Amino acid sequence: MKKLPIGIDDFKKIKEEGYYYVDKSLFIKEIIDESAEVILLARPRRFGKTLNLSMLHYFFEKRIKDGDNIDLFQGLKIKDAEQRYLEKQNKYPIIHLDFKDVKANNWSNCFANLKRIIAKEYKRHSYLLDAGLLLEYEEKEYREIMDLSANLNAYQFSLKNLSEHLSQYHQQKVMILIDEYDQAIKSGYMNGFYEEVVGFMRSLLSGGLKSNPNLAKGVLTGILRVAKESIFSGLNNLVVNTLLDKEYDKYFGLLELEVKDILDYYNLNYKSNEVKEWYNGYSFGENIVYNPWSIMTCIRKEGELKPYWINTSGNELIRKLVIEGDSEVKGDLELLIQGKTVKKKIDENIVFGDIDKKGSSLWSFLLLSGYLRAKNKYMEEARLYCDLDIPNKEVKYIYEEIILNWFEDKITSQNLKLMLKSLTTGDIETFTVVFKEFVINSMSSFDVGGDEPEKVYHAFVLGLLLNLRDRYKVKSNRESGYGRYDVMIIPENKSKLGIVIEFKKLNQHQNEDLETAVNAALKQIEERNYAQELLSQGVTGVLEIGMAFSGKQVKVKSKNINK
Repeated sequence: MKKLPIGIDDFKKIKEEGYYYVDKSLFIKEIIDESAEVILLARPRRFGKTLNLSMLHYFFEKRIKDGDNIDLFQGLKIKDAEQRYLEKQNKYPIIHLDFKDVKANNWSNCFANLKRIIAKEYKRHSYLLDAGLLLEYEEKEYREIMDLSANLNAYQFSLKNLSEHLSQYHQQKVMILIDEYDQAIKSGYMNGFYEEVVGFMRSLLSGGLKSNPNLAKGVLTGILRVAKESIFSGLNNLVVNTLLDKEYDKYFGLLELEVKDILDYYNLNYKSNEVKEWYNGYSFGENIVYNPWSIMTCIRKEGELKPYWINTSGNELIRKLVIEGDSEVKGDLELLIQGKTVKKKIDENIVFGDIDKKGSSLWSFLLLSGYLRAKNKYMEEARLYCDLDIPNKEVKYIYEEIILNWFEDKITSQNLKLMLKSLTTGDIETFTVVFKEFVINSMSSFDVGGDEPEKVYHAFVLGLLLNLRDRYKVKSNRESGYGRYDVMIIPENKSKLGIVIEFKKLNQHQNEDLETAVNAALKQIEERNYAQELLSQGVTGVLEIGMAFSGKQVKVKSKNINK
């Protein structure tokens, strides 16, 4: 039985050492047929981008030594392609830069990482130094890049210069392969050096890919498309392909039949339905695909179903966006966790700096990075809209863990249990004390105005949704713009209390105080007859709770209704 290639993304190693390989070699044919000079393939992490670029590398590279790698492709679909495709094998000098491991907390460390990656590729082509083609200053700069002593300008133009040297030596245009081009940019966004890293990457990539007479083709991968004006300024020869496009859709992730073959091979076909619920659901173009990392790891664990992607895909950014998102984001997240869809305008031209500022950028990022699925997509007035949902159990688990971990940061486990117990048993006095502590700990010390209080109350409801899900159904309804928000907690055991909570934000323009506001909240519950809805479902007792809030101040009142 073949070994599983978990964490192995070197095509040659997989083929030579007999690992299980899903044949995606016709991707090579698609790249050859691509009319664009430069193509950016944007897909989520761990969906086969690095392995596909490695395959391109071994197929196209014109080797100086160690053979031609022809045997690696024996038995694969590409070998049955027309001769005009096979003639491209081992034809091009290759520049291959892999930025997927560039993670740094400041620009100095990030630049040091980038320098090492570029230096490694220069060393791989160090035979150029013995060819007698480089001018004295070019040879000096080449050696300085390799020993990491070159200046910033030299590294910015390193891609362009190396392509020129290789083309001159081989008398052949160069293919440039760049993996996870936006990883360093993401680090910059997360750690406060966004402008520096964007400036560097713009110079590096534009130099190698824009109007470069030595370029045969460039293939880049990343998570985001990223607006042309932010990175690929003036790069008119660039075509961008995202998971919303049907081109290349079958080459990233695992298709249904491919997963069936894998499960059959490892005698786990009886798990197919459960595996589908956990790891299927990603929509790439016209195909529904599985997460390959999770599938391979699940098989290695003999079919144990659990979240495997959670520790691999940079969830720190997702956590930041979910926790810091405004009340509308948290309200939409409630709907998503309950299995519903949300309609959002999608902007494929994302700028990292706008993700937490523009709603369309946030939802586009979550979609393009694999944390949401486009269940339906359609155009309205030349704008793309999608009905978004959570693709599978694994991704739902990630959202749930983010929320639950945030709760644990704001309230001790003991107090969380006390708050939930006092709420569900009707001990409003205890609940109020613990809830007020939660509000104070959750709210920013510097921003108690604006949307901040509502964000906290939405987060509280998300916590209720997850912490009570085994015993209660939690329904919520928000009235955008009115500062009102109601929650209904319906017990599975009808002898337990049903609970209705009405949140009301203080209207200071009407000189409203907390007492007036909390009474208005209780009156709202009465007028809308929420208690009757619960009683009609067989619940024997209903607790009505009004909550009024202004900044960190909150007032709670309650009323019991019995059948």
